[in-house]
Amino acid sequence: MNTGIPGHGDTVLVIDDEPASLHMITSALESADITVLVATSGEGGLALLENILPDLIIVDAVMPGIDGFETTVRIKRNPRLASIPVIFMTGLVESEHVVEAFEVGGVDYVRKPVNINELLARVRVHMAQGRAVQASTTSLDATGRLMLATDARGSLLWCTPRAEAAISRMVPGWTREEATLPPALRTPVERLLSRGDGAGATVRIDEESSEGMLELVLIARYRQNEVLIRLNELNPKQDVIKLGSVLGLTQREAEVLLWVSYGKSSTDISEVLEISPRTVQKHLEHVYEKLGVETRSAAAAIAIRVIQQ
Repeated sequence: MNTGIPGHGDTVLVIDDEPASLHMITSALESADITVLVATSGEGGLALLENILPDLIIVDAVMPGIDGFETTVRIKRNPRLASIPVIFMTGLVESEHVVEAFEVGGVDYVRKPVNINELLARVRVHMAQGRAVQASTTSLDATGRLMLATDARGSLLWCTPRAEAAISRMVPGWTREEATLPPALRTPVERLLSRGDGAGATVRIDEESSEGMLELVLIARYRQNEVLIRLNELNPKQDVIKLGSVLGLTQREAEVLLWVSYGKSSTDISEVLEISPRTVQKHLEHVYEKLGVETRSAAAAIAIRVIQQ
C-alpha cells in the first residue's frame, strides 16, 4: 500500500497533538524499523493522506479542531483510503467513546498512557490484516470482478474498476473518487441491506437508457461494519440471442443457461421463466449434452465467456 516512500517497507501515520506522546510513539515505531509520518492535527493528517498511503494510522481520539473520530469518518469515506486500518489512542474511559471508535471505522484502540509493547503488537497484527484486505481487493481488480463494499448503512468503502465502469454507465460521469454512491444506486443498496437477508439476496435496478438492468447481490456481511456486494450487468434479451447463436441452443435452453450464468437456482429460474423446476432441469440436461459438460458451474463458465466476448 505504501506508494509515496520509495525504499521503505512498513509505514505508519501518527496523528496526535501532544508532542510528548508523538515523540514516544515515533521513537518506539522507528526502533522497530517502521517509517513514521507525523501530523499534529486531524486536518494535517488528512492533508498528508492526499499524497501518501501508509500501511496503518494511529490517531488520538481527542484533539482540537477535527478530532480523531471525525478524522476517521473522513478517511473511511474515501475509497482510496478506506482499507487502511485505524488504531485509536484515547484517555477516555467511558464505554461509549470506545464504541464510537469502532462505529466510525477503527479496528482497535489503546488507552493513554500508551503501553509501547502492546501498541507495537497491535500495529503488527493490524498491518498484516490490512495487507490481506488490500491483497483481496487487488485480486478482485485483477480478475475484472464487479465488486463493491459498503458499510452497514450503505456508504461506499471501495469498489473495483469494473464496478466503477458499470455504475458510471448507469450514472454518466460518476467515479469512485466521489466517495459516495449516486442516489440511483445508494437507495437500492440501502433497501438490500435493510431487509436483513443473508448471502445471495438480490435487488435489481432497471436502466432507463437501455434494455439492461443492474443486479446487486449480497455476498457477505463481514467484519463489524462492512458488506460485500457483487454487481451483475444483465441484458437478458441480447445475451439469450448471443448464447443461442454461438452455442447452438434453442431459445429456451439459452434462457435457462443465461440465468444459470447469473448464479440463479433452478427454483429461481422456474419463477423467472414461469416453467416448472423439472422443466428447467430437462433443459439443463440438453444444454450439458450440447456443451459437452456435466455440471452447472462448467456450463456457466462457458456462458460467461461467450457473453463477455
